Amino acid sequence: MDSLGVGEMPDAARFNDQGSNTLKHIIEKAGPINAPTLEKIGIGDFVDIGFKKVDHPNSYTCILKETSNGKDTMTGHWEMMGINTTKPFQTFTDTGFPQSLVNELSKKTGYKFIGNYASSGTKILEVLGEEHMRDKSLILYTSSDSVLQIAAHEEIVPVKELYRICEIAREICMKPEYFVGRIIARPFIGKDKHSFKRVTGDRHDIAVSPSGITTLDILKENKILTLGIGKIGDIFNQQGIAKSIKSKNNEDGMNITINELKTNPQSGLYFINLVEFDSEYGHRRNAPGYKKCIEDFDKQLSDFIKNMKSDDLLIITADHGNDPIMPGSDHTREMVPFIAYSTLIKNGKKLETRNSFADIGDSVLFNFKLNKKPTMLGNCIKELFE
Repeated sequence: MDSLGVGEMPDAARFNDQGSNTLKHIIEKAGPINAPTLEKIGIGDFVDIGFKKVDHPNSYTCILKETSNGKDTMTGHWEMMGINTTKPFQTFTDTGFPQSLVNELSKKTGYKFIGNYASSGTKILEVLGEEHMRDKSLILYTSSDSVLQIAAHEEIVPVKELYRICEIAREICMKPEYFVGRIIARPFIGKDKHSFKRVTGDRHDIAVSPSGITTLDILKENKILTLGIGKIGDIFNQQGIAKSIKSKNNEDGMNITINELKTNPQSGLYFINLVEFDSEYGHRRNAPGYKKCIEDFDKQLSDFIKNMKSDDLLIITADHGNDPIMPGSDHTREMVPFIAYSTLIKNGKKLETRNSFADIGDSVLFNFKLNKKPTMLGNCIKELFE
């Protein structure tokens, strides 16, 4: 559940995020969340309003702190899989990209670029989309994440051409002075600023590869399926991913996941990112929309659980926060929820807070009787397997 933080990290003041609590503040602003499936497996353990606290014998819950230095997508996901990121990824939120970068990008691609500031993807299409269509300039922008994004109308710049341009941007942005975590191609459609719409299924992220060995690498080396759904493959630059499936939105991502659960006989790690919590509602500080997004997910979660086999283990977590009451549109430095559900769990309860997201990855390795490398973070949550 991308960005569903559950309270400020002890060092939140370093990131100007003191007082942040995404889940609690969604409820305070938008009211109680009707999510009976999440409630049944223990989400009420993370917040003192909006949910009932219930016994949940088939699930363990706990709060995970972040060891890594950051609050972005890649830092959070990489840590889940065992990597400690000590230097935050570079951002250009306040200044836009240096003119020297823009000049080099224009020279190497043959296109003019407009924009070059931090914006939501939908807003910048309203402002610059018609200009782009008129003179075929490309829309360059960033966000609070370490990203360089290029948007183009599919009828003006074909998707494959946009991907080529983004590959050039990735090459340029490997230089230390321009280094960003991801280059994102953002195709869109529509006739004018009132109808422009991003084509999420054609979005393409070009990330840097993880900075070390991950849980995914170890699983893949041992011929255990690693399936990434949504933007997981992009986040890890396909490293350690045996099979990758894109998704259009949360609903599509869950439909894909449920179908894989029903039809794919292979055991392994099925790693799913549901991005709309973050992209559509967190960054836009839209608490009512975030609430509804959780409620919609909960209905599909019920269907997912009904199709689980007796030895399947479901883990629900997040990669950072995105508190709807905080100023600006940035992620928030928060702890994240951990819910582990299985019919094999009989004495589920809330456990003590743990010190790293990487306890997830080490628990996955323990499940498959594998060990992490010395360079990796993480300590198995042994209660899951007792």
